[in-house]
Amino acid sequence: MAWSLEKSDGNVDTKVVSVSPATEDYAKEAIEAIKAGKVIAVPTDTLYGFACDACSAEAVNRIYEIKGRKHTSPLAICVGDIHDIQRYAMTDHLPHGLLDCLLPGPVTVVLRRGESSILEKSLNPGLESIGVRVPDYNFIRVIARGSRSALALTSANLSGQPSSINIKDFENLWEHCAYVYDGGILPAGRAGSTVVDLTKLGKYKILRPGSAKEETVAILERHSLLEDGTGD
Repeated sequence: MAWSLEKSDGNVDTKVVSVSPATEDYAKEAIEAIKAGKVIAVPTDTLYGFACDACSAEAVNRIYEIKGRKHTSPLAICVGDIHDIQRYAMTDHLPHGLLDCLLPGPVTVVLRRGESSILEKSLNPGLESIGVRVPDYNFIRVIARGSRSALALTSANLSGQPSSINIKDFENLWEHCAYVYDGGILPAGRAGSTVVDLTKLGKYKILRPGSAKEETVAILERHSLLEDGTGD
């Protein structure tokens, strides 16, 4: 369905936003939008997010503009499958099978980019690490696979505002998206993904508790990783 948006001054804007169900029937148009450098709004296994091609500087800048977010706040990326992570970040130092236990799921793993990363340097400039997600949500994974790139992914809201678990939560931002995909009310709550730093050999640090901290820590410790208690 399509929605016409009404500006606050009472004038009707001609911008029409396409709102569609988050089903594979609509994946092809979403993939084409990503390839064209557009921003889309999609459900994940935690929150609604804005997504674009992580290798398009113009698209990434557009997400920052939509959210009113400072460029010093890094964006995570989303990939379709666990084996894609090694294209964008260093994984050789991790215990065998760890990523397969953590992902797909509501976890963001922070890894070093390394010299072999194919990510655009304009994404999170100056940072040697990158947060990576493989959501347990088929629609966004199909889009990531079809785009043959990583998706820059961030919560669908204005910076500093509550996260969105329903498309109505960010209705004021629909007009900035090529498409909005509706997955209903997301059940995980507003905590978002658990963010864990895995850049150090044999260590982990929880950077954000998120919605899966206990399960994540249990998996990390089962793989003999130790909590990094340093302050750096």
